[in-house]
Amino acid sequence: MVKEIERAGIPVVHLCTVVPISLTVGANRIVPAIAIPYPLGNPAVSMEEEKVIRRNICEKALVALTTEVTEQTVFE
Repeated sequence: MVKEIERAGIPVVHLCTVVPISLTVGANRIVPAIAIPYPLGNPAVSMEEEKVIRRNICEKALVALTTEVTEQTVFE
């Protein structure tokens, strides 16, 4: 799905928990997430820490979305 949306000219960021799978399916902009059951957070931490984690991931995704790429790129 990611590749088809990109072909239509719409940039896409793939938030993923398993980067090798995203590389295999051909995603161009990849942002690693936390874990499969909780990709954008960690229920074991406080709500304040959770907000920081989520904000960092979302900020990376926005940077990735606005970055011109010519090959698959993982935004750490």
